[in-house]
Amino acid sequence: MNAIKSKKRWRHTFSTTNEVWVGWLLSAPALIVLLVFLILPFLMSVYYSMTNRMMIMPPNQALSFVGFTNYSRIFQSQDFFIALKNTMKFVLIATPVQSALALALAMLINSKKPFITLFRTVYFSPVVISMVVVSIVWSLLLRPDQHGFINALLHFVTFGYFEPKMWLFDPDTSMISIIMLSVWQGAGFQMVIFLAGLQNIPEELYEAGKIDGAGNIRRFFNITLPLLRNQLIFVMISTTILSFRLFTQIVSLTGGGPHKSTLTLVYLIYSEGFINMKIGYASAMSVIFLIIVLIISLIQMKLSKASQGDS
Repeated sequence: MNAIKSKKRWRHTFSTTNEVWVGWLLSAPALIVLLVFLILPFLMSVYYSMTNRMMIMPPNQALSFVGFTNYSRIFQSQDFFIALKNTMKFVLIATPVQSALALALAMLINSKKPFITLFRTVYFSPVVISMVVVSIVWSLLLRPDQHGFINALLHFVTFGYFEPKMWLFDPDTSMISIIMLSVWQGAGFQMVIFLAGLQNIPEELYEAGKIDGAGNIRRFFNITLPLLRNQLIFVMISTTILSFRLFTQIVSLTGGGPHKSTLTLVYLIYSEGFINMKIGYASAMSVIFLIIVLIISLIQMKLSKASQGDS
């Protein structure tokens, strides 16, 4: 009897061990990619941030440890705080506007009207277009003369009262222009997420709301929004993280100008590391950038969990 129990125990242990090894084996490709492209680069950034590393080291200068000198230089740099301010401005405006537009589009196409599939394709199509291509197209739309489409359109609808603006060449409108094209390009992705959530809401709830005399606005706030809570949380967190990565539009259109009005953290890191070739300084800046994004993401997750607990 004991021999049978021992044999069963051995088989169970052997089976469990095999499952563990199979699990590690299946996870190995993803873990290797994570290690090579995320963990190791971050550790290298932390290391180089405490050195005087240059892209091309001068012949008479050796790689040396400088401690937290690069970090102290960052907090004494005016450009860093300008870039941080511009990045936060973009995040605080683009995230809610893009999320609201995506929700509005999802509600608009959440029906069985004719040609609705065509409209869904049209609204989603900017997502699959390269941001470089989008930037080039918008640079033509935002031309500073009357030949620019947006200037011509606004001039027409205002019966000539609107004067053409230097959209990308004016510090007052350059960041707004970047926000407009970014929201237009990215709203389709969030729209699909909201659309999936809307299609899972039972139609009977809206019918019950109509019977109770609830109007469209009341049904939206009492039925739609509460049942889209998970989608809203995901969209807000993911859009915030993506907004911090603002780079391609800046490289393609403004180069951080005019007068540093579109200088962002990612572009500043790129500029210091690959143009000025200060790898150590840029690495320190990237570490601080990661910490800022991580803190904001943790705060968002904490607030979302708290709101779910209250509900």
